[in-house]
Amino acid sequence: MRPSIMKRTSRWLGVSALALMIGVGGVSTAYVITGQTANAQVQNAAQIVVPQEIQPHAGFADLVEAVKPAVVSILVEAQESQNSRVQRGGRQFDFNFPDLPEGHPFRDFFDQFGQQGPGSDAPAPKPRQYMAAGSGFVISADGYIVTNNHVVEDATKVTVLFEDGTEKVATIVGTDQRTDLAVLKIEGSDLPFVKFETEASRVGDWVVAVGNPFGLGGTVTVGVISGSGRNIGGSNYGDFLQIDAAVNTGNSGGPAFNTEGEVIGVNTAIYSPNGGNVGIAFAIPAATVKGIVQQLIDDGSVTRGYLGVSIQDVTRDIADGVGLSDAKGAIVREPATDGPAGDAGVKSGDIITAVDGDPIEDALDLSRTIAGKTPDSTVELTIWRDGAETKLSVKLQTLNETAAATEEPVQPTPPAELPSKSSVGLTLVPNADGGGGLLIQQVDEDSPAAEKGLAVGDAILEVNNTPVASLEEFEAAIDAVKAKGLNTALVKASRDGEARFIGLPLSE
Repeated sequence: MRPSIMKRTSRWLGVSALALMIGVGGVSTAYVITGQTANAQVQNAAQIVVPQEIQPHAGFADLVEAVKPAVVSILVEAQESQNSRVQRGGRQFDFNFPDLPEGHPFRDFFDQFGQQGPGSDAPAPKPRQYMAAGSGFVISADGYIVTNNHVVEDATKVTVLFEDGTEKVATIVGTDQRTDLAVLKIEGSDLPFVKFETEASRVGDWVVAVGNPFGLGGTVTVGVISGSGRNIGGSNYGDFLQIDAAVNTGNSGGPAFNTEGEVIGVNTAIYSPNGGNVGIAFAIPAATVKGIVQQLIDDGSVTRGYLGVSIQDVTRDIADGVGLSDAKGAIVREPATDGPAGDAGVKSGDIITAVDGDPIEDALDLSRTIAGKTPDSTVELTIWRDGAETKLSVKLQTLNETAAATEEPVQPTPPAELPSKSSVGLTLVPNADGGGGLLIQQVDEDSPAAEKGLAVGDAILEVNNTPVASLEEFEAAIDAVKAKGLNTALVKASRDGEARFIGLPLSE
């Protein structure tokens, strides 16, 4: 695949999204060297065995010599799909002209550039063919190979190149776009292969990356694990390892090893202002890879549990607003219509703090946890509601790409004659357009409401899980929060049809 810019910065990065490059290692037009003399022959042994007691100060040559036969270059011939086609100049031509007669200069222009303008007899442009290169590694003696989904996406032919120059045509067993993983299969037996780590690596441990950057197969770089649990690009299945071993275009899909020759992760993305290595790369951790790969081998696809809620993180303000001691868990914006959570009694404003007794840190943690559950299995949710803890059992469904939470409509209320000033710096008026709640018509610039991002046009739907449709109801709900001894109100607001919870500090 082509390099793509991260659509959004994740919470911990806090820099311009235009500086983030994700998935840059998969598809490249870089020249791929295929005729180099091998440094190590493919051995007729199954599992790779690395000499024990590797001493970093003595180098990693023994480790590299052992694992390189199982690391492969992935050469891809692909046809750009309609969805992935890059338009000339980065823009989509949109023809709004009437039928053009023969000989019209604009007609000639469209025909010249292969565009099918109205009335033109020119053929539709053919999908672009391209070559690509990435990395991968063998995980079984009978030829299963792991790489990135974006390396083989749109592939019409995939060739695997071993370190000794041997080439084998591969078939795609299965892909998973959400985790950016793919499994290939080549014919063979007693192929050299590597295993995934048995114990999770820690931040600060050594990491050795082997791959095919810029077509330079068998390249080795060394670093440490710089961080863990990284969320990049707003992925619902984040939890990436951050490493500082140099990773560049073409490294995607390649393995990152520990000093025992075990795969700790699959290199998949870099953070860079210019597309080159700056010492920050991301790998999918082995714990995630193992489960996904096994499903792809067994079924050719991945199934995930589906809870049916739209969620967000619990901030300190939200926790204060509901009397929760720790700012952890995931607050439910809305349960999906006919979704399993809603059917089981989960409500908007509930905070899910644990699943099957395992604590939930944030919204991403809940997404990963539920996705890892088997569809049709039953989970026990620990929920914080109305200042107390309760438990609900939910039978999960199967996640599909179109499954999404939808907001329940709120009955409209008659509009007030004039907007009214609230006690929290908001000027409010009942919503007359059928959206329900109260519309914000003015925000005092020095108020906590402004600081928390509330703006003109936003709708206030609930305060402390109580629907509000008039200034009187709004103020009564605020007074009820104060009566409980809380100094923060949990406000459910809506902008452009998307609901979100905000912890709104209250004045004394």
